[in-house]
Amino acid sequence: MSDATNIDDLKRRMEGAISSFKHELMGLRTGRASASLLEPITVEAYGSTVPLNQVANIAVPEPRMLSVSVWDKSMVNAVDKAIRESSLGLNPITDGTTLRIPLPELNEERRKELVKIAHQYAEQARVAVRHVRRDGMEGLKKAEKDSEISQDESRIASDKIQKLTDGTIGEIDKILAAKQAEIMQV
Repeated sequence: MSDATNIDDLKRRMEGAISSFKHELMGLRTGRASASLLEPITVEAYGSTVPLNQVANIAVPEPRMLSVSVWDKSMVNAVDKAIRESSLGLNPITDGTTLRIPLPELNEERRKELVKIAHQYAEQARVAVRHVRRDGMEGLKKAEKDSEISQDESRIASDKIQKLTDGTIGEIDKILAAKQAEIMQV
């Protein structure tokens, strides 16, 4: 285990946590309807859990309306249930195999709910980054114990991992602050 590749691997994994966090935040739409709003939703279909876009077509016919066209008529109720049970607070209107989803105007209470959800996503991302840090630190301890690296090398690498972790968590906080400002702006 070379020190440089280990740090690069940890950095790649931490960046993965950030990109996953950004992807989750895309689902928290503030103004206009967007098909990406429904991306995180999964549906119980054919004995497994699949993303919504694998059982239906998502369209944006109006700025405050989403349209979900379910391909298989037997899946309509499952899709409706998945959307209702998501943390997005949406209530679909079923019309045959099409679900129309009006997006409510964001009131102060709903904005605060969205900010709470964004904070939950941020905390999940921070936890993921800390797990990566823990894996890196355990790898260093093992390498030091197996006499692959010296104590000094271990301490230097440990400091690098900590700086990388702090920087990544700082970036998550910055992204969260920007999203929070976007949500709260009327």
